[in-house]
Amino acid sequence: MVQPAQSALWPDEPAPLALDTASVPEYGTGSLADLLPTLAAGQGVPGLGRRIPELAPADRNCVFLIDGLGWQQILAHPDEAPYLTSLLGTSRGGTGRPITAGFPATTATSLGSVGTGLPPGVHGLPGYTVRNPETGELMNQLRWKPWTPPRVWQPYPTVFQLADEAGVHTAQVSSPTFEQTPLTKIALSGGTFHGRLSGEERMDLAAEQLAAGDRSLVYTYYSEVDGKGHRFGVDSDAWRGQLMYVDRLVQRLAEQLPPRAALYVTADHGMIDIPFDEQSRIDFDEDWELRAGVALLGGEGRARHVYAVPGAESDVLAVWREVLGEQFWVAGRDEAIAAGWFGDRVDERVYGRIGDVLAAAHDDVVIIASVNEPNESAMVGMHGSMTPVEQLVPLLEVRS
Repeated sequence: MVQPAQSALWPDEPAPLALDTASVPEYGTGSLADLLPTLAAGQGVPGLGRRIPELAPADRNCVFLIDGLGWQQILAHPDEAPYLTSLLGTSRGGTGRPITAGFPATTATSLGSVGTGLPPGVHGLPGYTVRNPETGELMNQLRWKPWTPPRVWQPYPTVFQLADEAGVHTAQVSSPTFEQTPLTKIALSGGTFHGRLSGEERMDLAAEQLAAGDRSLVYTYYSEVDGKGHRFGVDSDAWRGQLMYVDRLVQRLAEQLPPRAALYVTADHGMIDIPFDEQSRIDFDEDWELRAGVALLGGEGRARHVYAVPGAESDVLAVWREVLGEQFWVAGRDEAIAAGWFGDRVDERVYGRIGDVLAAAHDDVVIIASVNEPNESAMVGMHGSMTPVEQLVPLLEVRS
């Protein structure tokens, strides 16, 4: 898309951000959706291809996903994360480069991409909250509220299921809380689930499960880096303490790898702290101009899905672009799809889940909803958009 020319009547009026200046995720060659298919293909699982060409095959693969630990957060904290820092050069098969999360850079979307090996436009979890076209209600895809039949919402098999069917020993090691959640069932199921409370127990059991088969595919997860970032920010002592802890967990797991094994450390998104001022936190619930013609506000602060009243779609797009276009990439649904924000295709069942208008933050700013989203609006650390700090995630590698 060509950037619009400045108005002849108002030559000093800034033009909105051109959509082609957004860094679209590397779907197909270097995104989270490409990781498990690449590993499983190297283990001989049929129907999958090696999409990240830099990764060499291994008989036993373990993915450790650290929620909220973006590439730039590791780069910025070498003292708190000495072991992770020592692995930076191994990222993405020794290229020393990150991969991309996918859009939006948020947990439900990213876990859907990781587990299914599909981009958001296909697996159908394209945001934190999105409209269910069947009911007209907002669906929270992380908390799965209101209840929606999981296999109707996401019908594709997971990579874990395909690997298990192909005879690969497959396991997930995570908090017991997640064992029966719909998100786990539609994104991360297949093989066996092992619930363990402490990080140390998870690392030890992940290593055991990795050694339990001649070919193994193991997934493990830790959430509190993200939790402390949301509550206190990535510039807080609480967040740094979690980074130090998870650095030790990675080393603990790496030192227990069985023969012929590869450990990959990655994340679902990065994070950015947003100041608590009116310029940085635009309150949708207090802004009549942004609310005009809007039926539902979905997504999250840095990656909004905006659902217009029928017939008001073009007006809402024009207003949002005029008001926010210098700070956000503002796109109509079809523009965002054509630009590849959700991958190279969008399934018909997913099309109506995507906002009529999308707003992805470019600057250090969020669109909060203080009345309808009080908890999310009070968070310090935020994520969701396509900026490097949110979008780039590590793919650190240790081999035995």
